[in-house]
Amino acid sequence: MGDSTQVPGKSDDATSRPYRPGYELVAEQLLDYIAQENLRPGDRLPTEQGLAQILGASRNVTREAVKVLAAIGRLNVRRGAGIFVAASVGGLLDDELSHFRPTSMEDVRMLLDYRKVIESETARRAASHATPIEVRAIRESAESSLAAATMNDVDTFAKADAAFHDSVGAASHNVFLRASVAGVRRLASQSDVLLFHGDVPGSLEVAAHQHVAIAEAVAAGAADLAERLMVEHIATTQSQFETKIRNRLFSPGATATAEGPSGSGSTGTPPPPAEAPAS
Repeated sequence: MGDSTQVPGKSDDATSRPYRPGYELVAEQLLDYIAQENLRPGDRLPTEQGLAQILGASRNVTREAVKVLAAIGRLNVRRGAGIFVAASVGGLLDDELSHFRPTSMEDVRMLLDYRKVIESETARRAASHATPIEVRAIRESAESSLAAATMNDVDTFAKADAAFHDSVGAASHNVFLRASVAGVRRLASQSDVLLFHGDVPGSLEVAAHQHVAIAEAVAAGAADLAERLMVEHIATTQSQFETKIRNRLFSPGATATAEGPSGSGSTGTPPPPAEAPAS
């Protein structure tokens, strides 16, 4: 049985207290520590034992937190050298993104708001500039996502979803927009891994049907419609994401075995991170 840690809530009612895996909480604390210390890519962190003492966690839980953060590209663990803040995986220019907190609702909302701005303009430009070959690529990836969603094939959907958004980005004929779309989606995938552990935050079929509608708007050269549909698509993703988080963190039926900050019990090994659909 995986060990979990209780998150303090505003209510003392036991049924309203959310429970989360210990390594997830320590990963979140470690990202906060990096931000508070204003550490930048390439900066060296204390040892696992040193981090455990700083964060008030057991060494086993700290090790698991380090592993999952390394797996999603936030830390770089070099054998014999130590633990380092990894280079930004966002692909964007602002170094502040190295302090993005994947489990912070505030940060995720800002991320999704940014996606609305960037991807709506990308869809608008794609509808105005896409070549026949680019239109075909957008349509094919949208249809592939729908086929995968119908079969509830999460892995295939994730690949088709990424291909769809990248194809729209390519059709905008602006390398900076395309890079921004790819970068912001990589940041979103960190939240998927840390919060949902390979699960999906919403309905695959809803997202896939939205892909198809956007593809048809781009194919028709309907720039205003493509822009509006992309905003709706990301707004739906945000709504589903927030609902999933609330259900997960505040479910009255949640149960767990709490471990003290430096307990020695089972720590709950995190599942291997896999990029989940970001839609």
